[in-house]
Amino acid sequence: MTESTVAVLSLLVLGWAIVSGPLARHNITGPLVFMIAGYLLGNPDWGPLSVDVEAPSIHVVAELALALVLFSDAARVNIQDLRRDVSLPVRLLAIGLPLSVIFGGLLAGGLLDEFPWALAGFLGAALAPTDAALSVQVINDERIPIRPRRALNVESGLNDGIATPIVTVMLAVAASQLGVVSEGESVEAGGALRELGAGIVVGLVLGYGGALLMTWAARHTWIATGGRRLATLGVAISAFAVTLAIDGNGFIAAFVAGIAFGARLDDDVAEIERVGELPELGGELLGLVVWFLFGATLIPVALEHLDAPIVAYALASLTIVRMLPVALCMARSGLDRPSVLFIAWFGPRGLASVVFALLAIEELGETSPLANQAVAAVALTVLLSVVLHGITAGPGGRRYVQRERSDSEGALRGRPSVLSDSVPGS
Repeated sequence: MTESTVAVLSLLVLGWAIVSGPLARHNITGPLVFMIAGYLLGNPDWGPLSVDVEAPSIHVVAELALALVLFSDAARVNIQDLRRDVSLPVRLLAIGLPLSVIFGGLLAGGLLDEFPWALAGFLGAALAPTDAALSVQVINDERIPIRPRRALNVESGLNDGIATPIVTVMLAVAASQLGVVSEGESVEAGGALRELGAGIVVGLVLGYGGALLMTWAARHTWIATGGRRLATLGVAISAFAVTLAIDGNGFIAAFVAGIAFGARLDDDVAEIERVGELPELGGELLGLVVWFLFGATLIPVALEHLDAPIVAYALASLTIVRMLPVALCMARSGLDRPSVLFIAWFGPRGLASVVFALLAIEELGETSPLANQAVAAVALTVLLSVVLHGITAGPGGRRYVQRERSDSEGALRGRPSVLSDSVPGS
């Protein structure tokens, strides 16, 4: 990125922060604003800013943003609260997510001609994770019952980390199937599994060890004011960077480190909501940058390769591929139909899918027509999700609340009173 691009991004962040409240009340989200700004200002055909999708700096920013989001989301999962109602998140993650990956892969193989199975599997895995940032308005709406809100929040916090190894393996295999690597190198596609193992080990060591060390230092009053926040940020970045340095999977390391850190950190020493502010804010800031880069680099790719099969796949990914697995995994969960529909719809595709698309460009290059089609399908799905889920968050949440209230009032009106039941002949 050039100095001009960084300057414009800085001003956009300042402007968005100042007017984010009024815009949010009109269902205008940060990702939508930065996506449009990127498309208008960084478009390769007319934009005044120069943004190269293959530039190393773009990939570093995008990957670090996802790493911080993975760490923050995983660390914030409250195990105590989750134990009170673990059934819904487990259903979504253990049944709904795999079904979404499978359905998405099968649909890609059927709609998009000549797609090798690994590239179709990449599409299914890349578009399975959901992004809470795009539906934060409904997740934070306290009028909505806590069970569906908690289920959506936990699902979006963990599903991108679970999908990451599938994306990594699919890309490694797809590279050999598309001839991006030689046959001798294709045997090393199994190296993706070794990278995952390295990420898990480093994440566990740094996440658990960092929380243990921080707890010990805090109890001995070694940490100065603000030091706990810096230490948490250091754990997140270290897990990602150290794993990359040893040729491991940095995303898995950040995700595992977040889980281990949040589980081990003692509440009497520091609350995760406070010490996790810097990784969360860093991920949010870099996330806005990634949305700008998405508008500048990936939306033009989507429009360039736009055709009927890709449009059909994007629409199906946001509807059937998401909603059918949710409906299946929520069978006999105790939720009514409006609640299941609410959870099924508010599963927007966001930052993780964008970063996975950039990884596909990095691994597969821009010379393969099939790889370009896959990237275009991801980009179009995310584009539609940002728009559709953004504008329906407010109205959808209000409609769901009204429906639940009317159902509750109807149930109360239909319930016989204790007095009438107790009076003979009543």
